[in-house]
Amino acid sequence: MSSDAIIQPELLENKTEKQYNARQILSVQELNTFNDRSNSKGLIHLIGHLTIIGCSGYLWAINWGNWLVAIPALLLYGFGLAAMFAPMHEGVHRTPFANNRLNDAVAWCAGLLSFYNSTFYRYYHKRHHVYTRVPGKDPELTDLTPHNLGEYLLVLSGLLWWVDKIRGHIRIALGQVEDYPFIPETARVEVIRSTRWQLGVYAGAIAISIAVNQPWFILYWLLPLFVGQPILRFLLLAEHTGCSLDANLLTNTRVTLTLWPVQFLMWNMSFHAVHHLYPSIPFHTLPKAYEKLSSHFTHVDPGYIKVNRDILAQLGQLEG
Repeated sequence: MSSDAIIQPELLENKTEKQYNARQILSVQELNTFNDRSNSKGLIHLIGHLTIIGCSGYLWAINWGNWLVAIPALLLYGFGLAAMFAPMHEGVHRTPFANNRLNDAVAWCAGLLSFYNSTFYRYYHKRHHVYTRVPGKDPELTDLTPHNLGEYLLVLSGLLWWVDKIRGHIRIALGQVEDYPFIPETARVEVIRSTRWQLGVYAGAIAISIAVNQPWFILYWLLPLFVGQPILRFLLLAEHTGCSLDANLLTNTRVTLTLWPVQFLMWNMSFHAVHHLYPSIPFHTLPKAYEKLSSHFTHVDPGYIKVNRDILAQLGQLEG
């Protein structure tokens, strides 16, 4: 198993006894039964996701003027693109496929579609797992936690995300990585090169659009992703918002029980507390692992609408 697949508990500083014990809920033998990575299951899921993107994108492209079809197609297409964040995230953990080169390639390409850079995200996300919800150490806590309706709508709009991604990609491409302490010096060249390649692909797509005098880049990537981001933000808000602001893995992350189509496009990320407790478990066994672990989690909610209603009701009281 790749060393990136699971964050060992001994990496955590000031871990509580509860947190340490949490990782002992499953025996090594039980954990191994859930840790089975599979190229075939990963590829089938990826093909299904890409098929949804392709079909909805085709409907969006051919139904100009027929807005009863075009608008739902755009929403699905946009969310499908934004939700490529999920296989990027899984690939960064090197869990969806047995082959690590395949994990890395899919993570990079999925990040390209969803406007994430998987090479940068690997180090950012590893720090997030090591210091989940630990103030001053978890880089996700630098994101805005909404404390009023205006901030909630701002987060949901995705505008802050766009600003952060555009600014971050440009800064890294220019070699300005000093403000990212989670990127080790030995990885800086790799992160910069990966980001430059990604921006180069976007530049090439823009150049082709201009050359053929067609707004392809805008119509089939920028606009759909702009439409899909609020849906993704709505889902990602549920992962930690309103949970405990400490290192307790049983209280600082949420499981959100949702509809199968959402589970599919999000690669079972709704079982997020399971994933944080045991990051080595691949997406396709998370539901089975949840059945074994469900009674241990503090935050298990029946649906994203319910979670967001609770967030709205607690505005002004949320920590983060």
